[in-house]
Amino acid sequence: MIPEHAGAGQPSVPPTWLVTGGAGFIGSALVRQLITETSNHVVNVDALTYAGHLESLGDSRDHPRHTFVHLDITDAAALRAVLAAYRPSTIVHLAAETHVDRSIDDPGAFVRTNVVGTFTLLEAVRDYWRTLPSAAANAFRLLHVSTDEVFGSADPNVVFDEGTPYNPSSPYAASKAASDHLARAWHRTYGVPVIVTSCSNNYGPYQFPEKLIPLVIRKAISHLPIPVYGDGLHERDWLHVDDHARALRAVAAAGVPGRTYAVGARGERSNLAVVRQICRELDALRPCRGARHESRITLVDDRPGHDRRYAIDPTRIEQEIGWRPQYDFEVGLRETVHWYLEHEAWVQTVIGDGYRGERLGVTGP
Repeated sequence: MIPEHAGAGQPSVPPTWLVTGGAGFIGSALVRQLITETSNHVVNVDALTYAGHLESLGDSRDHPRHTFVHLDITDAAALRAVLAAYRPSTIVHLAAETHVDRSIDDPGAFVRTNVVGTFTLLEAVRDYWRTLPSAAANAFRLLHVSTDEVFGSADPNVVFDEGTPYNPSSPYAASKAASDHLARAWHRTYGVPVIVTSCSNNYGPYQFPEKLIPLVIRKAISHLPIPVYGDGLHERDWLHVDDHARALRAVAAAGVPGRTYAVGARGERSNLAVVRQICRELDALRPCRGARHESRITLVDDRPGHDRRYAIDPTRIEQEIGWRPQYDFEVGLRETVHWYLEHEAWVQTVIGDGYRGERLGVTGP
């Protein structure tokens, strides 16, 4: 039930942030920060698909400044009702299908959520923004959160920045590229104060265990083969999810509408190096009898269209906004491994009777 009156626009009420996908990995990290570190009211909009879980919100779930609304962002009428009811001053758009392997198997779901859903949100926001008083309209921001995967594979000694041409390889990356272009067009054509961010690979607590780091942890502690695609030398820039959430807050506060900010931690590692480090952490924390965890690393057929390397140059967000990551990767990964070992019940809850760690996205030429 949506109340008739709530949120910004009432002088005595703290600002309202609306987070789409707020029960997902990055969204829940942002919601937890906003609840614990600000006085803002947070409206959390999520469809609760397989990767969205209210359990990921921790104590923030039942906080009086947190409001959850269960809806799909392709539902235009529901979105408009939420905007009218809560009158947000900032919207962070994180609702998306994100797993590359799943996009290979079912690209239509990615087009629906990432492209059609973003279009639906942009249209609802355009109409809502026009209703705001002048001062509120000038202060309003819509952050559209994207990925470095839209740029394709970086050549050696090349890093992505805000001017890098788009060259997506996977259906996931193509759907995010399309949504980025829509977001920028709604700023240029209609004046909607949109800011785009492009982040590198996130890691940390509450990540659905289809992604590399939690999947490896789960395979290892279950004494199963640990699969690594291809030769394992594909490189990624690893960004702790809490650092990413802080970056989004900083961009919302100081970013310039119409601009893009690349968010990365200068933490490039090969997938194989990351997997080996996880194994070393587990050797100390959860040793297996007779062998080191690394002995079960198994190279498997590569993913179709697998980009070789991503690397981000975050100079703009560092210099213009003053954001810098707080996590060293080795420390962040160690804490992440600890977290998953201490929260095995959360893992079992979110996978339910569905995903069992099987490989997805094997369809190819």
